[in-house]
Amino acid sequence: MLTLSCIVSAEDIKMKITKKYLNLPVSQKVDRAVMTLSADGKEQAFDIRLAPANPDYWVFCDVSQYKNKNIVISYKGDNTGMDKIYQADEVAGHENMYKEENRPLVHYTQRRGWNNDPNGLLYYDGEYHLFYQHNPYEREWGNMHWGHAVSKDLIHWEELPVALYPDEHGTMFSGSAVIDYNNTAGFNKGNTPAMVAIYTADQPQKQVQCIAYSLDKGRTWTKYKGNPVIDSFDKWQSRDTRDPKVFWYAPGNNWVMILNERDGHSIYNSSNLKDWTFQSHVTGFWECPELFELAVDGNPDNKKWVMYGASGTYMIGSFDGKTFTPEAGKYYFTSGAIYAAQTFTNIPESDGRRIQIGWSNIDHAGMPFKGTMTLPTSLSLRTTKDGVRLFSEPVKEVEMLQTKAFDRKDLTVQQASKMLQPYNNAGALRIRTTLKLSHATSAGLNLFGQRLLDYDMNFNRVNGVFYSPEDRTSMEITVDIILDKTMVEVYVDGGAYAYYMERKADPNNKEGFHFWGHNIEVKNLEVYMLQSIWK
Repeated sequence: MLTLSCIVSAEDIKMKITKKYLNLPVSQKVDRAVMTLSADGKEQAFDIRLAPANPDYWVFCDVSQYKNKNIVISYKGDNTGMDKIYQADEVAGHENMYKEENRPLVHYTQRRGWNNDPNGLLYYDGEYHLFYQHNPYEREWGNMHWGHAVSKDLIHWEELPVALYPDEHGTMFSGSAVIDYNNTAGFNKGNTPAMVAIYTADQPQKQVQCIAYSLDKGRTWTKYKGNPVIDSFDKWQSRDTRDPKVFWYAPGNNWVMILNERDGHSIYNSSNLKDWTFQSHVTGFWECPELFELAVDGNPDNKKWVMYGASGTYMIGSFDGKTFTPEAGKYYFTSGAIYAAQTFTNIPESDGRRIQIGWSNIDHAGMPFKGTMTLPTSLSLRTTKDGVRLFSEPVKEVEMLQTKAFDRKDLTVQQASKMLQPYNNAGALRIRTTLKLSHATSAGLNLFGQRLLDYDMNFNRVNGVFYSPEDRTSMEITVDIILDKTMVEVYVDGGAYAYYMERKADPNNKEGFHFWGHNIEVKNLEVYMLQSIWK
């Protein structure tokens, strides 16, 4: 299994690369240390917890760029585990890939390592691109790269090689991506428009904004030699200047960047993606900015702009290309295990949706990966009793995974609970139900003691968060619950509010699904089995 040409010293290994991957043993019981791969006078370095014995799991490094070359591997930590490193054309554990006990069935997870913020969400030439913050070498945060996956339907994802690696400017933090159809940056080749990534490079002293481009649909990238394109440390005297979201603003015939800087979101303009001019600043947001326009109630003649940050709290207002003017908010429409959500750019006009994906810091017990992406949701602005609000619902493409189990109406708590019992241990399930209360108290649905829904009408709370229904005197609540192996998503009353949480059964609870409440009625109960997105 081990493919070594020779050991050049007690500390280093010399290896001729003949396979695609280096498989590396990891132990969470040891400290991180720097591993360096050297070839042709160039170095690739990263932190790793190299296991001296009995690895907790294996990670991998794609070394296809070094094919038929000699590399030297050095490690500044305990070298005992160096002789366990081996080459292969498959990732260690590939025979069980996507079949693992706690691998989510309908949510995107990377093969190995850590993920967080979605980056560069983009549709181009039949593919949805999902880039994301990624540590390939451990299931905890660090070594920030841009991971990459693509999908033709927003549901089934194929993980591709790492897109962006750390460099002299820092590690690869969050950002966005665009298609430069007009060749404003001069990166296009013939009739092929450049895919341009705009990202933060993080170093201990400061954070700067950089760009890179791809001419092969994001498979390989070239970083701009003039990086960084924005270095705003001196202006803000803060290293918190990050997460650029860029889009084309047609009325001004220019690019707009919204960038989180110190205490809020700044707006910049550019004609070429390289030279940026500061325009304005909105305080009160933190990280991962978004700014987009939506029709109110689907009316193209009545549009509003939405600005939000990593927490998802948002404001509604107007935007003239240089300044966002708040008119209403802040409001929330999601809570729980969702953070740093971003929306896709370049969605075809014929589709017209504003599609969002967020990050869930979910632990998958015993797995060599951590974190997951939420299901894609479609965002809309709707007029409510309290004014215009943002709604979020799962995209219709989720339905391709569904097989109906049953659809019943007007059930008692006992009947509904009994009908759900065969699905207590289902890996992935969708439940749509409406509960009608008879008293102004609490009601809900549990699974092995975990409260999937806890509606407290007395205090107007859904799972502990204040919620007021559209009909102020309503005695009903409708939820769309999507259960995965390790995660739960719940959409309330058509997406007026959504919350996300880890699926976590009480090991001492044996009751399975259990509707509860004082004399409540289950007005309808639809149940669908969900098939795995992994082929």
